[in-house]
Amino acid sequence: MRPTRYTDIEIQDHLVSLNNWQLSENSLYKEFTFTNFSTAFAFITQVAMASEKLNHHPELKNVYNKVSIKLNTHDASGITELDFKLAKLIDKF
Repeated sequence: MRPTRYTDIEIQDHLVSLNNWQLSENSLYKEFTFTNFSTAFAFITQVAMASEKLNHHPELKNVYNKVSIKLNTHDASGITELDFKLAKLIDKF
């Protein structure tokens, strides 16, 4: 079953439940800063494992101790429940 794209109002309603995620280019976006590269990479590994379990894969970018993440659902051409679910899991790491 194809995920249902959220409306702008639904996105705004759900966005308040997240910890400092923003809207950027039709995606949920957040940047994380760590003490060093190893810690940042360990975080990326946790995100990868959670993404595999949900079968929902983010756009990840890593530069030394910074990791930026963009979440959107390509099949729905926008933001869906899966993106919010993964964002909440990521915030737990």
